[in-house]
Amino acid sequence: MDLNFELFSLSLSPGKLQNQLARPPDITLVERNPAPSGLELVSSYQTNRVGDPMDLVALAGQVQKGDEFVKANACNKLTVIADQIRYLQEQARKVLEEAKRDADLHHAACNIVKKPGNMYFLYQRPSGQKYFSIISPKEWGPSCPHPFLGAFKLQHDMSWTPVDEVDRRDAEIAIMDKLLSQKIALPSYNGPNFKGLTE
Repeated sequence: MDLNFELFSLSLSPGKLQNQLARPPDITLVERNPAPSGLELVSSYQTNRVGDPMDLVALAGQVQKGDEFVKANACNKLTVIADQIRYLQEQARKVLEEAKRDADLHHAACNIVKKPGNMYFLYQRPSGQKYFSIISPKEWGPSCPHPFLGAFKLQHDMSWTPVDEVDRRDAEIAIMDKLLSQKIALPSYNGPNFKGLTE
């Protein structure tokens, strides 16, 4: 234990300060060397004398505040990471659901060659067999032979897009095609770039 702290402890009466400092937090003070390399740089009387006991209390408070800030900062960063993990888990769940749907649709019966870019209509026979047709329920009218399950567009990557998502997906693909057709080289990395976010 540090000499100054021992002197400080001895100078306290068994009153309120000892109760406040029943167990002070761990404080690391700089080691003393009155004559580094054999030379006395400062007066050892001035640096080693017992000062105000409240100085050590203030120093302990700073250490505690520093620990609290470090913990709060770490908690904030971990919260951001936890949110990102939850988001990625949700994205992974969606990818797996879409992959299962696409696999099921590829196994549906079909008597025609399916071509990317076309819309196909899924029906179900009384036997439970699901099959694709190029005839929509609207074209069938009231004579539609089987229950209609949904319409899907076959994409060029052989994935299926439900009819209610086709416009959004087509818009996304058009944006990507436009970006790819510009043939502009990406700029070299010079640090964070918030261009477009601040305009």
